[in-house]
Amino acid sequence: MDFWLTVIIMGLSFSVLLFLISSGLSIIFGLMNVLNLTHGGYYLIGSFVGISIYKWTESFLLGIFCGGITAGVVGILMERGFLRYLPGQLLDQVILTMGFLFIITNIAKWIWGPVPQMVPPPHIFATPLRIGTYSVYLYHLLVIFAGLIIAMILWYFQEKTLYGAVIRAGIDNREMVMAVGVNFNRVCAWVFFFGTIIAGLSGVIGLPLLGAYLESGSEILLYAIIVVIIGGLGSMQGALIGSLIIGIIHSFSKAFFPPLAFFMMYLLVVIILLLKPSGLFGKRS
Repeated sequence: MDFWLTVIIMGLSFSVLLFLISSGLSIIFGLMNVLNLTHGGYYLIGSFVGISIYKWTESFLLGIFCGGITAGVVGILMERGFLRYLPGQLLDQVILTMGFLFIITNIAKWIWGPVPQMVPPPHIFATPLRIGTYSVYLYHLLVIFAGLIIAMILWYFQEKTLYGAVIRAGIDNREMVMAVGVNFNRVCAWVFFFGTIIAGLSGVIGLPLLGAYLESGSEILLYAIIVVIIGGLGSMQGALIGSLIIGIIHSFSKAFFPPLAFFMMYLLVVIILLLKPSGLFGKRS
């Protein structure tokens, strides 16, 4: 029982990171019809900027703020300068955004070097919690609790506010939204900006769990794409459920049969695509 509980806590904390990444990726794709493979790069930017600020100032909150804002600024510059001119052009989007992911990775290598970096949780949350013969940091529980709060806020924003209604309407029918006088380009810019901020925040939040390393951008992107396929495009609920599924599968796979961890996720993706190609909560176009 102790082992199972430890694995579940690890899986849930990883699920939070996946949710923060995949929710932005899903909404951006659903609203703007933009497949942004640079999204993992914003996670990478946030993690390295956050770890630098944390080491300089010993303030984890300041690291989270700076990591998120830096990722958001890079994201909005990319959206305004390039992506808004490529709606629906998936091949061009893939080539462009994958290229930017490589550029960001190499810039990070030039600035911070190739050696992975790790920081402990903030001192107040670094206390190990004993679960029988196993232990987790109090920080794991904090991440799970924070993820639950963030998920509730994002759900409320999308489902219960006027701005959320505009976003949902834009995902379903952008022409209708523009016909009633909504500045759709501005909506897209703000959604992209906040989506990339959240990706950057998740990079800092994940530092005590995963660390900062050059391959993290592409790795977390792969997980996020799997989550979006499972949950469905443009669905906050789908991103949450998909993240929970993948986080738990990843944790148990790593614990029991590590070589098959990715195979289990790919198998689930194949099953979902066969049974419900639009995802668990996605809508058929």
